[in-house]
Amino acid sequence: MSKETYRALCRTEESIPLFSQDWWLDATCGEANWDVLLVEKNHGTPAAWPLYMPLPGVVTMPPYTQTMGVWFAPVSDDTKYGSALERRQTLCKQLMEKLQARSFLQYFDHAFTDWLPFYWAGYRQTTRYTYLLQNLRDGEMLWNGLSPNIRRNIRRAQESRVTVRQGVPVDDFIRILAQTFERQHKKNRQDPRVLRRLVDVCRRRKQGEIWGGYDDAGRLHAAAFVVWQQRAAYYLAGGGDPAFRHSGAHSLVLWDVIRFAAGHVETFDFEGSMLPGVERFFREFGGVQTPYFSIEKGKLTLADRIRIKWKRRTG
Repeated sequence: MSKETYRALCRTEESIPLFSQDWWLDATCGEANWDVLLVEKNHGTPAAWPLYMPLPGVVTMPPYTQTMGVWFAPVSDDTKYGSALERRQTLCKQLMEKLQARSFLQYFDHAFTDWLPFYWAGYRQTTRYTYLLQNLRDGEMLWNGLSPNIRRNIRRAQESRVTVRQGVPVDDFIRILAQTFERQHKKNRQDPRVLRRLVDVCRRRKQGEIWGGYDDAGRLHAAAFVVWQQRAAYYLAGGGDPAFRHSGAHSLVLWDVIRFAAGHVETFDFEGSMLPGVERFFREFGGVQTPYFSIEKGKLTLADRIRIKWKRRTG
């Protein structure tokens, strides 16, 4: 019943973040692999906590998902800060009492600023960072906020007649991602089947698209997958063909995406990265560094990791 209640809540409550929406969890986790804990009171739901559970007793982050965490129903504007804080702490405690997990890891939305209830319950916290662009409708401010390097890249791509188009085929995007990870000497641990499902559902819901930068010969230089909801757009994944790494196409693609987002949302979230090179690239777009929490408790065993990896492979 909890999932059905939560699905109904997702259809009516606009404040539930994109990455915690039921349709998003169906695509990234698989319908059978996520659940939700609820606090229900006076015929309402003041708090909900969706959880990805690939194994019994194991809570972790699903693929292509930036944050999850506890959602709180909005309170009235005249609610005192102290009262709101006490309410959220109480709700967190009630939800944790319902949780049965030997291993827990979640990244919480940056709007979640008080992890004290988790600290008191023995959880650990690590601070992560994203970059947020706000006031998107001020195009002059956005352009002036770009670093000189990003502006040079954009102009270089424009002078090379790179054009940006929506609707990049998923296979082409997967190839670009593979080439990007290969250049970085890293392994892409995300399942391409999940990405295909996610792109498909986002396109059907008109809440996501892949942008690509093409030259006159029709070659794809760089691409980015961006998703959005009413409050914000999120850069979910992207990269470039190493053969055209210096064309400036990746910067141009993201600049076009940001300008598109400006017509629909107020905030652009670069989704963050703890990798030095990626962090620097995002920072150069002029966003504000914004912390969010990685909260965990317990540890995965080696057997757990093997089982999760096998389960993801076999779908």
